[in-house]
Amino acid sequence: MKRIETELPGVCIIEPEVYNDARGYFFESYHREKFAGLGIDAVFVQENQSSTRQGVLRGLHYQLKHPQAKLCRVNFGEVFDVAVDIRVGSKTCGRWVGVTLSDANRRQIFIPRGFAHGFIVRSESAEFIYKCDDFYHPEDECGVLWSDPQLAIAWGNPKPQLASRDGSYPQLSQISPDRLPRYRGSDD
Repeated sequence: MKRIETELPGVCIIEPEVYNDARGYFFESYHREKFAGLGIDAVFVQENQSSTRQGVLRGLHYQLKHPQAKLCRVNFGEVFDVAVDIRVGSKTCGRWVGVTLSDANRRQIFIPRGFAHGFIVRSESAEFIYKCDDFYHPEDECGVLWSDPQLAIAWGNPKPQLASRDGSYPQLSQISPDRLPRYRGSDD
């Protein structure tokens, strides 16, 4: 297993070691001790899976009172997955990183607490799986507008299909600082 750093401290890509032979393939998508050795010590308590059609964008979501670190991967298809640093006081607040996750590359992205998260499906459909280190609380759901011009995320699709809530979230600059997570460490 290999950890690949991104431009945002704490957000990293995980490349598993894949064993291929005539029967197919095998890889460990999660191994607590190996992840801890890579600096990821989150204890995951919930795993979610969605099936989504091409052109659908989900996000940008976060929870404020019950923040979640996430470990995301794609079981089938391809998505462009995005993490946005929204932590008040962080040197990288307002910056984003995106990565292609697919059944072909088998990459995962680890997103620490304090980041908004979203993805858009590039293939005909995709099965998206993610582990969380806290439970989902629907009353705590918050979001940032996917098309926030100050973030300028390169989604690759100017008119994605959205849930109504995802299209009505405010821009990051319109969210009161008390409705955003606080930075609690040192940016590298």
